Amino acid sequence: MKMVSILNKRSVRALLLLGALVLLATMVDPPPPPPEPGAAFASVTATPVALDAADPARSRAGQLVFLRGWDLNSEEPRFGGISAMQVEGERVTAISDAGVLFAFPLPRRPGRLPLQLRPLDPSGDEGDKGSRDTESMLFFGGSAWFGLERQNAVIRYRRSDWRRESDAQPRAMRDWRGNSGPEAMVRLRDGRFLVFSEGRDDGAAFSDVVLFAGDPADPATSATRLRYRRLPAFRVTDAALLPDGRVLVLNRRFTLLEGVAAKLAVVEIAGLGEGATLEPRGIADLRPPLTVDNMEALSVAQEGGRTIVRIASDDNFMALQRTLLLEFELRE
Repeated sequence: MKMVSILNKRSVRALLLLGALVLLATMVDPPPPPPEPGAAFASVTATPVALDAADPARSRAGQLVFLRGWDLNSEEPRFGGISAMQVEGERVTAISDAGVLFAFPLPRRPGRLPLQLRPLDPSGDEGDKGSRDTESMLFFGGSAWFGLERQNAVIRYRRSDWRRESDAQPRAMRDWRGNSGPEAMVRLRDGRFLVFSEGRDDGAAFSDVVLFAGDPADPATSATRLRYRRLPAFRVTDAALLPDGRVLVLNRRFTLLEGVAAKLAVVEIAGLGEGATLEPRGIADLRPPLTVDNMEALSVAQEGGRTIVRIASDDNFMALQRTLLLEFELRE
């Protein structure tokens, strides 16, 4: 009887896994159409979400204190797939992995908000998503940097008119395969840049990081190879500079049986030299029953003396997933 029970359990698990795969396949929305030239306007609807739907009063996740959260939806089919974002004052700017920029006001109450869309098509090939698979973004001054997966390139734009100014395919990033990077980009206080590879989903202990002496979109900029000690079963999806100069790293995990989870970790920036290892220290876990999805975008801001952390999810243009925007205060 015990052996039969074990077989039955295995059969049920196999059937559940098969059912999940079939359901995912049938619920995938068609890819968004290629971006049209110039800016377009639409709207996005913000619906409040709790940190824990079963316990709405819950407000703590490690060293993060939940402020508010939003489920974002739009009738515009190109909205979604958010892979990076930056919040400046009351304005959110995000980039999708289909190479479309979104800008909308930071939600403060439920309802509709104006949405502006602008395609960034670095390759000029609108029909090939792989050529505009943008995974990282960074603003500083009047410039914006974007990291393109598959091409392993960094491109700099002028923000005033979104004119492309410079680009590079750094030698230190050329052997990053498939969809493994550049997933996150951070500008340090001294003007150096860190670019993180997501790493392959192979359970490796480390993933690659490149330290640039200056602008990574300048082919003449020297680069140093580092490595990031991966949190077990997690992969880097974004990073941002904290007000004190440390780096906050967003890490994500997904399995069909356990679903999605995210973990935030702090990295000390000291003694960065060839072959150095960045050692993350976990500060918060987001996993069921907490509200979480495929968290890929991270933004940090100093507001009224508080460090505000915002995280957004990539819905992969799938009906089963959501575009979440979660806002926290970091209290260490």
